[in-house]
Amino acid sequence: MSRTVLQDIKWISLVSARFSRVDRKGRSAVTSKLATLGIAFGVMTLIVVMSVMNGFQMTFIDSILELSSYHIRISGADAESERAVREFCAERKGFVSVIPFYEAQTMMTGSSGGESAALVRAVPSDVMTADPGFASEMNIIFGDFDISGEDSIVLGSTLARRLGVRPGQYVNLLVLSGGSDVSLISGDRNFRVTGIFSSGYSEINSSYCFISLESGVRYFGRDAERILGIKLADSDDAVHAAAVLEHNFPSLTVNPWRDYNKTFFGTLKIEKNMLILLVAIIFVVVAVNIYNGMRRLVFERRSEIAVLSALGGSGRSIRLIFVFRGLVTGLAGAAAGVVLGIIISMNTDIVFNAAAKIMYGLQYAVTAVFSHENLQFVQENSSYSIYAEIPARIYPGEVIFIALFGTVSPLFASYAAGRNILKMTVAEVLHDE
Repeated sequence: MSRTVLQDIKWISLVSARFSRVDRKGRSAVTSKLATLGIAFGVMTLIVVMSVMNGFQMTFIDSILELSSYHIRISGADAESERAVREFCAERKGFVSVIPFYEAQTMMTGSSGGESAALVRAVPSDVMTADPGFASEMNIIFGDFDISGEDSIVLGSTLARRLGVRPGQYVNLLVLSGGSDVSLISGDRNFRVTGIFSSGYSEINSSYCFISLESGVRYFGRDAERILGIKLADSDDAVHAAAVLEHNFPSLTVNPWRDYNKTFFGTLKIEKNMLILLVAIIFVVVAVNIYNGMRRLVFERRSEIAVLSALGGSGRSIRLIFVFRGLVTGLAGAAAGVVLGIIISMNTDIVFNAAAKIMYGLQYAVTAVFSHENLQFVQENSSYSIYAEIPARIYPGEVIFIALFGTVSPLFASYAAGRNILKMTVAEVLHDE
């Protein structure tokens, strides 16, 4: 039985290859080449767009996870349960760090008179060494991340600009949301700025500042909630790890990172899905083109189809000849698209910078011909340099899915186009010939 199947596959592929060699010229050949190019450019475009979008989104997400939300948060832990959580995480693979912190809302004022609302987070003084992810996203642009000194503070870049301060100057936590044992408004909470940082998410730059854990205990009051921020080796395991922690510590409140900023993360997901849908229309257009081309090919080859049928070929086998041709078209286009997409995604900086030069040259040439007096106003588009700095991220799973989609779409088109094979009788076709 298997030998018969192999023989069927062999003669189907041979006949399909024969049709391809014969159809190297004419309308069918042009349609086939355009279909292959369409699949290739569709796969390439979708891979590049998804890679750039992944890099764009993950720049935000990495900053939020590493500096703000952590992968998992645990609240309601006393000293004993905190020690148990630390031991539990240290004994299991996949847990990177456990960082305790406090946080409170504040209205800050700077020594030059600027003021701004902010979120003050109290973290351990050695957080830069204890939490590698935090250190990787904490880009210090002025001063140092040094909160070991008494009443030291590190500010986000936008927040520091609003307050009008730089390292060495002082800020005051004028209004602070703390416990009942601390004053809501006070002019005595003066902190010396030791550093200014910048992250990949502007909201953090404009609203976050960091002080030491000891300062948080002193200024936030006894009622301040101590939270444990847990980092994992893989953020996608947060839901499973949170379930394991919740099972082992039922008295504590455990929340994975997807529970925070749901609106923001949901918006990013919708944006990505809509982009996929829009770009996928390319494959729909190509599939329609392949469908029409295959129908024309079936009509042009009706005499050969009739002969094959007269020689014993079944309708299913003859249909598979054209399906096999659609498979070859899809595989060739998808393979070329994957290669081109990966190459471009790995060199987006070169591509965007080259695009900026080309657009500038075209604009300069057009202006020189039609409006020479305005040449001094022609400038290179700075947005391209911003895109060039986005680190594209290629995920193998997405590349495989896109390649499969590009391969399957011509298959369905070819199968649909071959439904009317042998609709006319063999005798009728041969009589007309």
